[in-house]
Amino acid sequence: MDMSTPRVILIIADACGIGELPDAADYGDTGAATVPNVAAAVGGLSMPACQALGLGNIVEIEGVPPAPAPAACFGKMAERSPGKDSTTGHWEIGGVILDAPFPVFPDGFPPDLVARFEAAVGVKAIGNVAASGTEIVERLGEEHLKSGALILYTSADSVFQVAAHEAMYPPKRLYEICQTARDLLIGEFDVGRVIARPFEGRPGQFVRTSRRRDFSRTPPEDTLLDVMARNDLRTLAIGKIKDLYAGRGIDSAVKAANNDEVMEAAKEAVSENGGHALVFANCVDFDMLWGHRNDERSFARGLESFDRHLSELLLLLREDDVLVITADHGCDPTIKSSTDHTREYVPLLVHGRRLKSGVDLGTRSTFADLATTLAEAYDLPDCFPGTSMWSEMTNAH
Repeated sequence: MDMSTPRVILIIADACGIGELPDAADYGDTGAATVPNVAAAVGGLSMPACQALGLGNIVEIEGVPPAPAPAACFGKMAERSPGKDSTTGHWEIGGVILDAPFPVFPDGFPPDLVARFEAAVGVKAIGNVAASGTEIVERLGEEHLKSGALILYTSADSVFQVAAHEAMYPPKRLYEICQTARDLLIGEFDVGRVIARPFEGRPGQFVRTSRRRDFSRTPPEDTLLDVMARNDLRTLAIGKIKDLYAGRGIDSAVKAANNDEVMEAAKEAVSENGGHALVFANCVDFDMLWGHRNDERSFARGLESFDRHLSELLLLLREDDVLVITADHGCDPTIKSSTDHTREYVPLLVHGRRLKSGVDLGTRSTFADLATTLAEAYDLPDCFPGTSMWSEMTNAH
């Protein structure tokens, strides 16, 4: 990697939206504001690292006041693609704006599709409803163990989820089943993700394990990662990033079971300097563990833990590093009538020793502005639909 090329550390605080988008009502998300509402629910957050960068300059957050002199450039981004799921959000961050949302199945999947799935994998399925993963495993787990039938379910998102006890279906077998489903789900049934949901334990004490795997659709166009790969710029994916981009444009990947492991892997990657132009990480616990479970107190503790990791990461940055913190959607746990994702603006913090500080980047009209910005930073072709912010943050012309 040329020494003039910055190394970018891009961290997605999954589901950490900061306020409803203008069309939030169309999605049933009026009043959603994940991070501000969590802060208000717990009487304020302690996030000194994010506060110093300028998080409180983007939106009012109890306990995180505006910084008099923010260390980062700051703003917020709107999602242009229809939808509010992780795949859509990450693809738009990567420069791909979708024209139509992924299909959803709030009443379960059509019987003929389920029959074809059962025939393809040679196993019956039970469930086939929209449900919380923890609830449906608790409800159908004992029947699953007795009959050997797979637990099939979906959610408000475009997902085909298959849960199975690891003692009955080892993860490798469950992954094979989910890959078969991925290959089967085409056309009108082409969901955003097929998700393998292994669990263990006994009735009344079932717990999902860390060996979840997502089988995403392949992006319909080149993302920033694809263009980087063609130009010999290497990407390290941490957490579920590899799954969300269907492995495309990624040189190497690190699995991580939770936010702590993601942030530790990010710190290790930054300190070891493995030659990656992009270290791309996703902190999934905000979404998977706390947002979907309406657990604002754990969400708040997770934000404060993330901030502590961030303070350590900041000390490891090189002179030419660029740190970007954003999100892919919201999942407001304070809205008790739902456990779904929420249609929200996402925060944007961009920090680097060679960048300007305190620049208000305003409200960006698409997440794709980030892909366009990084493409300019890497001196790549201008091939994404967003507007670059690079000249605002540097002395570039």
